[in-house]
Amino acid sequence: MLNVISHGTQTDLSPVLIAHGLFGSGRNWGVIAKRLSSDRQVLAVDMRNHGASPWSDDHSYPALARDLAEVITAHGGKMDVLGHSMGGKAAMMLALNHPETVNRLLVADIAPVAYAHDQQPNISAMQAVDLETVQKRSDAEAQLAQQGIDRMLQSFFTQSLDIQNKRWRLNLKALAANMPHILSFPETDHHWDGPCLFLSGGNSDYVRPEYRLTIKACFPNASFAKMPGTGHWLHAEKPREFEQVLRSFFAVSK
Repeated sequence: MLNVISHGTQTDLSPVLIAHGLFGSGRNWGVIAKRLSSDRQVLAVDMRNHGASPWSDDHSYPALARDLAEVITAHGGKMDVLGHSMGGKAAMMLALNHPETVNRLLVADIAPVAYAHDQQPNISAMQAVDLETVQKRSDAEAQLAQQGIDRMLQSFFTQSLDIQNKRWRLNLKALAANMPHILSFPETDHHWDGPCLFLSGGNSDYVRPEYRLTIKACFPNASFAKMPGTGHWLHAEKPREFEQVLRSFFAVSK
């Protein structure tokens, strides 16, 4: 089973499951999860091939969705689900393939479409870090900087660095091999009729207007909203505003 970081305790409000994006971990969502757990239980998972979760050669969205369904089933059977980026695609697949596990779905800055951007340079940069010379995160950040990785991504990537054991908490080999799957979305004739919010950054182009027909085909009751002044990392750029959207959307879940 996936590694699960639990915040708060069960109440009469539905628990919330958080699925992070590519190269992330459940720890990245600690601040938002802790604040949201003031009135409900919040579970932040490490997706497979990330953090402290098991590694696998299979990083397809049906597999990621099965992982999430297993966690939800083990913790009561149904939850509100929040997914960002890769985690948003996994959360969509969860609702489509395991509809009995999801109350309400919030998808942060991603759509069920194929994207053209390439993550291989980031993987190659992390693989090129000489871990034997790394004594602290800033050592790895300096090596990433020499390879042209910008400062924000340096900090983000090195949160997944296990300095003591000289290893990445990312299965970089499997992620590279599965990148075509990660960037795409499986063809499906399933649809999920539950309440679903696609929340995107006002400055992001990940959820374009032309994607709405595709979204509505899978999620007929989807609604759309933007957070002004944010990009793809909307939850990190404006965490308080992001939290308020979560509280409002999930407030009615029992």
